Amino acid sequence: MPRPHSALVVLLTAAFVIPVFPAAAPAAVAAAGLTGAVCDHQPALNPQAPAGAVVVDAGVEGDLSVKTRSAAPGTTFWLPPGTHRLAADQFGQVIPKDGDVYLGAPGAVLDGGGINQAAFTQQAKDVVIRGLTIQNFVAPQDQGVVNHDSGEHWVIENSTIQNNRGAALMAGIRQVVRANCLRGNGQYGMNAYRPDNAITGLVVEGNEISDNNVDDWETRNPGCGCSGGIKFWAVNGADVRGNWIHHNHGAGLWADTNDNDFLIEDNLIEDNDAEAIFYEISYNVVIRHNVIRRNNVVAGSRRASRGDNFPSAAVYLSESGGEPRVPARTDVLDVYGNTFEDNWSAITLWENADRFCNSPANTSSASCTKLVTDRTRCSAPGIDDEPLFDDCRWKTQRVEIHSNTFRFDPARPGCAGLCGRMAVLSNYGTYPAWSPYRATVVQEAITHDQDNYWYSNDYVGPWTFVAGDSSRTLTPEQWQNDPWNQDDCASFDGVTPNC
Repeated sequence: MPRPHSALVVLLTAAFVIPVFPAAAPAAVAAAGLTGAVCDHQPALNPQAPAGAVVVDAGVEGDLSVKTRSAAPGTTFWLPPGTHRLAADQFGQVIPKDGDVYLGAPGAVLDGGGINQAAFTQQAKDVVIRGLTIQNFVAPQDQGVVNHDSGEHWVIENSTIQNNRGAALMAGIRQVVRANCLRGNGQYGMNAYRPDNAITGLVVEGNEISDNNVDDWETRNPGCGCSGGIKFWAVNGADVRGNWIHHNHGAGLWADTNDNDFLIEDNLIEDNDAEAIFYEISYNVVIRHNVIRRNNVVAGSRRASRGDNFPSAAVYLSESGGEPRVPARTDVLDVYGNTFEDNWSAITLWENADRFCNSPANTSSASCTKLVTDRTRCSAPGIDDEPLFDDCRWKTQRVEIHSNTFRFDPARPGCAGLCGRMAVLSNYGTYPAWSPYRATVVQEAITHDQDNYWYSNDYVGPWTFVAGDSSRTLTPEQWQNDPWNQDDCASFDGVTPNC
């Protein structure tokens, strides 16, 4: 079979310059050693007010908002121990100015009281929030409590943002989210979205992100795609590293619709109800040195109980892949050096033959690929010919899955042969009538023609493989031979073929 191409290249993004991904430590060591409990283990920061800081009075309702309004940009505010409240109004909020800094002493709590929708709002730049507990705000669906309006370059560190409705926080350009506890929020730990799709340079590092989607949005609004630990929308450049992402009621990390240039490394991702990582209609990502265990057991077993044989997996790569024409630090989708343990299944590469730009079957109906600016061009008869025939599809292409360890214990209730699988597949194209991707066009492309390769992986347990469509289950020997030719130099239960 053709050899995989080079994984990393140095390119410039439209908004910022970033280096090639550096080398990282081995997966299990890095993820197990660098991630851990942040919730209830925050350091005792800011015990006293720094020189020149404005001291906020916990006994005066709305004092933080009033003092912020009256101070000059770049002021530091210190919140002493105690429960601080905003005005008793749903729109009671703090509106920072550029460069404002908010420091919480140990025991400082900003409490929305089930009344206030948001804590920190508007679009000031370079705001810092450190050492605060922020809780009991009631943000509406898809809105956030902290950085509600996605201001630029906010730094949110060593804070606990918990038990809120909506999202704990929104993301902005060059935002840094470090060493926070984001737990028990109604929808997301973070919603990385701006209406102008301008988020670049996002850093999410060393956080504990757990038990989010308390309000179970996928049940309340089926098909909304609006739940989990973090949801990313059209983010161009994100580093997600060293986090503990666990027990979220949905996916742990979900990148949806034209995300690009992600590095997901050294995370411990475990016990999430749905996927550990869901990368959907997006581009160019490296997923490396993560420990991924016991994910998608809830959603996978629920699907199996309905008789649905789709290979639901811990890492779900849906209409996503490497694209050299979209600038990023890599031009592939590279999955390597990870340890997978007892997930429902491991990795599924999927492409919906009926989902493409301007198709009625595209759930992201207002979006087109990054290669076509006018989605109306993706229609008959022009879509039948190049370049639109290629460029109107989000493609699962240029995916490399190598040097990973996959462990699986089949003694799981409800498995019935539908867990412990690896898959690359598509549906039979049927819709719309003018689609050039009907019949087996996409099935053939994703399995044979789009440079998707597994190689040099280690398997422990009775793994099976799905290729082409969900009706075809393969043994390791079939998987490695014609016509699939996958997993050169893989080992199965310690036995490695000559290679």
